[in-house]
Amino acid sequence: MGILYEDSVVITHGEKSGDPHVITVNCPDKTGLGSDLCRIVLLFGLSISRGDFSTDGKWCYIVFWVVGKPSTRWPLLKKRLLEVCPSHFSTTGIRFYQQDKEIQKPPDVFLLKFWCSSHPKGLLHDVSELLCELELTIRRVKVSTAPDGKMMDLFFITDTRELLRTRKRQEETMHRLKAILADVLMSCEIELAGPEFTACSQVSPYLPSSIAEELFSLELPFGPPNRHLPSNSVVVDMDNAISRSHTVLQLLCLDHKGLVYDIMRTLKDYSIQVSYGRFYINSKGKCDVELFTMQSDGSKIVDSNKQNALCSRLRMELTRPLRVAVVSRGPDTELLVANPVELSGRGRPLVFHDITLALKHLNTSIFSVEIGRHMIHDREWEVYRILLDEGDIVSVQQTKIEEGVRNILMGW
Repeated sequence: MGILYEDSVVITHGEKSGDPHVITVNCPDKTGLGSDLCRIVLLFGLSISRGDFSTDGKWCYIVFWVVGKPSTRWPLLKKRLLEVCPSHFSTTGIRFYQQDKEIQKPPDVFLLKFWCSSHPKGLLHDVSELLCELELTIRRVKVSTAPDGKMMDLFFITDTRELLRTRKRQEETMHRLKAILADVLMSCEIELAGPEFTACSQVSPYLPSSIAEELFSLELPFGPPNRHLPSNSVVVDMDNAISRSHTVLQLLCLDHKGLVYDIMRTLKDYSIQVSYGRFYINSKGKCDVELFTMQSDGSKIVDSNKQNALCSRLRMELTRPLRVAVVSRGPDTELLVANPVELSGRGRPLVFHDITLALKHLNTSIFSVEIGRHMIHDREWEVYRILLDEGDIVSVQQTKIEEGVRNILMGW
């Protein structure tokens, strides 16, 4: 008989304030399910403090202990988690349900365009936070300043609810936007994106060579602690002797925002499946992870080249899940943030939200923004290029900006 689809995800709230909430997922398995679930948990701003999961290749059982926020919309979270769980009937009799065999229509991209008479500090963060609340996903952003000081903002967005074609959904979005922009909003409109989306994706190819090398280097860094994690803070071991049928991955590293997602997306990109795993954050703020894994054909990972490549990639992804740099371009100062893109084409969620939050805390204004994707070292990166207001750089040192943005992105 199985279980009811609605019961595939159960959320049990902590008994008192400060207690973790427990998310239980009991559903058919598919390749990359753990990564998809962790991405949604991260999207809702939750931190996973402990986890336990197992699968027999057809059915999986996953438990996450998460730390929530008072504003967390739990019913909506459950709905989004259910949407990535395969239905029972789609997977009966199939060992591993391959996600890449799903035929999905690409979401419609819409252009949200508005003019503002000025850009108060923190305005872009307020807009990005509102779009998150409305479940509108930011695909690209283009912000520019006219000679008279007016600002034009172009947000290319998709709608999780798939309702943005309707007049009601558009009016709701514009009404909420007008409420937070108040007197500075001059005009606002939403339309289905056309050639503008492709044009906006063609970002400037110029990146300072020294910074590009640091941002996109695939070598483990050895630099000051304030620039990135020391590489020896991440330990990755692989063992084929513990289990007769699985390769056991053991990881020990400092906790950061989205850590479990970073592990699971990396395994998903390598088509590595987790049969059993557990992880928890200890009292010293380190995450202890043990995963019993196998390749997509059900075999151990025995090839030494693949072992070394996977271990090296995991160390890199946990040492530098995001790349941050502040550079001078003549009289201008530019903030660069590089976000690796999954093979599925999705980037890490809430990056723009966190960048703008950090700059709001630093009381630093944004002059212009470009977000685009680059293929570098045979890998796709989502690159955020933010030109900062000259007047604010005098009072905030570049190193403080870089450190402040990194700390918010990493949850430190």
